[in-house]
Amino acid sequence: MSIPNINGNEWQYVKDCLDTGWISSAGIYVNKFEEAIQNYTGVKYAIACMNGTAGLEVSLNLAGVSSNDIVIAPNLTFVATLNAISYSGAEITLIDICENSWQLDVNLLQNWLENNTITKFINGEPITTEITSGKKIGAIMPVYVLGGFIDIDKLVEISSTYGIPLIEDSTEALGSFKNGKHAGTFGLTGVLSFNGNKIISTGGGGMILTNDTEIANRAKHITTTAKTDPLDYFHDEVGYNYRLVNVLAAIGVAQMENFESILKRKKEIDTLYRSEFHGVGDIKFQENDPNTDPNCWLFTFRTKKMRELLNHLNSHKIQSRPFWTPMNNLPMYKDLRYISQNDISNKIFKECISIPSSSNLTIEDQHKVISEVKKFYKI
Repeated sequence: MSIPNINGNEWQYVKDCLDTGWISSAGIYVNKFEEAIQNYTGVKYAIACMNGTAGLEVSLNLAGVSSNDIVIAPNLTFVATLNAISYSGAEITLIDICENSWQLDVNLLQNWLENNTITKFINGEPITTEITSGKKIGAIMPVYVLGGFIDIDKLVEISSTYGIPLIEDSTEALGSFKNGKHAGTFGLTGVLSFNGNKIISTGGGGMILTNDTEIANRAKHITTTAKTDPLDYFHDEVGYNYRLVNVLAAIGVAQMENFESILKRKKEIDTLYRSEFHGVGDIKFQENDPNTDPNCWLFTFRTKKMRELLNHLNSHKIQSRPFWTPMNNLPMYKDLRYISQNDISNKIFKECISIPSSSNLTIEDQHKVISEVKKFYKI
């Protein structure tokens, strides 16, 4: 589906960690990896952590979210988004997605805020609370589904107007830009993931992005157990042992050295699939704003014959998977408030299939995938 591309200095840098004994959360590669992400994304600060979920959890802490708050998230996302919110104890409100982009429906969100919340100014800053419960809207956590873009400009405007921190789940979006600005750099924080199937991988790993100096300092502090002294074991608050380890960061440094070629190949794969599948059966593609440049991480398309095609491809040893189950279809999240008009999330879930998209997928193998899909549709 999307396996790591290990073709650079990964072995050399990992061996350096092993040879020098710097394999834990201290070492030169953690800093180097952070610098590589900063330079690529254009963000002021990048703080490495153990995975994307941890980055989202810490970001909620940094935003001051508590169990008395409401956090808004899309109904169609990978479960880690909601799990991170659950750790904070906050109440979750789910918003449906747009039919064409598969991203959080910002108009639906704005309508809900206009009709169900009240905004007051405290010390000159807007604070928005739900009218019925009196709970503060603690954060909005949009997701860049498959590396595509939400209506981020409108979200930033909403965040500013209502005084609601924007925490971008950009875990799938390394390499995605809008008008030259990288995903995850628009709000209070953004979070990247380097899980095994992401566009680059460190096995497990994440990165918190922010342009706020105070937030960056606190992020690094609390992810390293809030230790205040390099010698004495003195900690000034409840922290997390969430710092990325040097040996994994070493892999990340090597991955970033080859990132441009990886990204280029992902886009080539996307272009060929779209060209070959255009007009085939009832296939529909995810749509992206023309002002955006998505990373084309995992090729996914819609078809009403999703289950049949899924079984056909997997039976022919072409690994394919369905999309994420909508959050309100999971037992632990089934009772959450869900703002929707037509339940687009469930419709997309039932029709979407992801097919092989590894950056080291050969053109020959990609054509095998294409041939098998066309064979299914009798073309």
